[in-house]
Amino acid sequence: MTDATERDRVTEPAPAKINLYLHVGARRADGYHELESVIVFAAFGDEVTITPAAGPELVREGPFVAGLPDEPADDLCFRAATRLAAELGRAADVRITLRKMIPVAAGVGGGSADAAAVLRALCRLWDVPADDARVVGVARGLGADVRVCLLSRPAHASGLGEKVLPLDGVPEMHLLLVNPAVPLSTVAVFRAYDGDGALLAGPPASLLPEALQELTRNDLGPAAVSLCPQIAEVLAFLERVPDCRLARMSGSGPTCFAVFDDAAACTAAAQMVTRDHPGWWVCPTRTRQG
Repeated sequence: MTDATERDRVTEPAPAKINLYLHVGARRADGYHELESVIVFAAFGDEVTITPAAGPELVREGPFVAGLPDEPADDLCFRAATRLAAELGRAADVRITLRKMIPVAAGVGGGSADAAAVLRALCRLWDVPADDARVVGVARGLGADVRVCLLSRPAHASGLGEKVLPLDGVPEMHLLLVNPAVPLSTVAVFRAYDGDGALLAGPPASLLPEALQELTRNDLGPAAVSLCPQIAEVLAFLERVPDCRLARMSGSGPTCFAVFDDAAACTAAAQMVTRDHPGWWVCPTRTRQG
C-alpha cells in the first residue's frame, strides 16, 4: 500500500525557455521595455518535487546549485510557494526539492521555470486549477517570464511579458543549446540596451526557420555581446555547423541555440562543439509540445 508521503509527492518538469525571437522597444519612463517574443520550451530542464512537510523547506541538488542564492528566502521557488500559500490563505507546509540542471543566469528562464513548476505542483497538491486568477497573479508578481513558464507550451508573449497567447501548430524543432559557461545578468543586459526595436502585432505567419531568419531577430544581442563577447564566438561557430537552419541567442543570453531538422544532425553538431570547445555547456534537445 502506498504511504501518505508517496501518495502526496508531486513532481513537475521545469523546461528551459527558448526565445525564438525577441523584439524590444524603447525604454519607458518607468524604466521598463515593451517587448514581444515567440517562446518555445525544451524537452530538457530542471525538475521540482513537492512533498508535505512542516515547511516551507527548500532542498537543492544538481550540477548548478552553486550559482543559486545562498538564502532560501531569496530563491524564486521558495517565494513562489510562500506567496501562493498566502494568496490561498493556507500554510506553506511543503518541502520543495529542486534538481538544478539548467545553468544559472543563462537566458533560458531557469529561475522562472522553476517558480512556475512550483506553482503547478502546488496546484496539483492543493487541488487548485493552474489557471485560477490567484495563481496567475502570483506568477505575474514573481517576474515577467513566470507567467509564460506557468503555461510551458509554445506562446506569443507581449507587453512586459505578461500578455501570453498560446500558439498551436508550432513545428517540432531539434535544438542545440550552447552556453559559453559565463553567467550574464538580465538586468545588466537591459541597462546596456539602447535600441528602439520595432514590435510586431503578433507572431509571424510562419515559424519555420527560414521565416524566423528573415523576419525576426533578438534585439538584445548587441548589448549582450558587449558584456559577454563569447556569445559572438558561440554564434559564429553554430552558424558554420553543417545542417544548422538558424542560430540565435535566447533571451538576454548568453545561451544560444541552433535549429536542426533531425536528432542525428543535432547530435553530430553537439559532438563538434564539445570537441572544439570542451569548456562550453552543450545540450542537444528538442522542443516540448506541451
